[in-house]
Amino acid sequence: MGIILEEELVSPSLPLLSLNHVSFVCKDVIQSAKFYQEVLGFVLIRRPSSFRFEGAWLFNYGIGIHLLQRNSITDDAKPKPSVINPKDNHISFQCTDIELVKRKLGEMGMKYVDAIVEEGGITVDQLFFHDPDGYMIEICNCENLPVLPLSACPLKKPQPLMDSNKIKNQSSFPSSKVLRAADVETRMMDNFMKNMIKIAM
Repeated sequence: MGIILEEELVSPSLPLLSLNHVSFVCKDVIQSAKFYQEVLGFVLIRRPSSFRFEGAWLFNYGIGIHLLQRNSITDDAKPKPSVINPKDNHISFQCTDIELVKRKLGEMGMKYVDAIVEEGGITVDQLFFHDPDGYMIEICNCENLPVLPLSACPLKKPQPLMDSNKIKNQSSFPSSKVLRAADVETRMMDNFMKNMIKIAM
């Protein structure tokens, strides 16, 4: 108990639990709510009756989407982007079957851009598209990519990359000490798993 209290006093970060919701200002709440229900599978939920402005709350996948009706008189309406830019602000959802998502988006007539990320032999597929107000959404299979905190990474200061064939021929660089990227990644994962097992015990 004392240890927990001490950690709470020392920790500089806020005592947060999880992401609760994201909020979007919409030109048409009804149209946007329909999109989030029919395309992304969200469910309308009750919102506080004390609110004096139009909106809608939706929930699924452990997260809420709050939609607010834009007041055309006072709110600055941002122009809807015509180009899907994966580097723009977006929210992202993981999926179980990226090919099924592509097919369903095609059936709905949704325009999307796809991308592939490769890291250490792991491939991640990404799809990007806009909601009715131009807010970007990503669908991916990012769970394939391991989440490794930098603090758990045993790597030292990066050394300049050299040709492995040249290194083997230099007596100052014994081949036994030369680590390839795959070896480093394997060691990182081993250390990470050992630490996780210790925490679990």
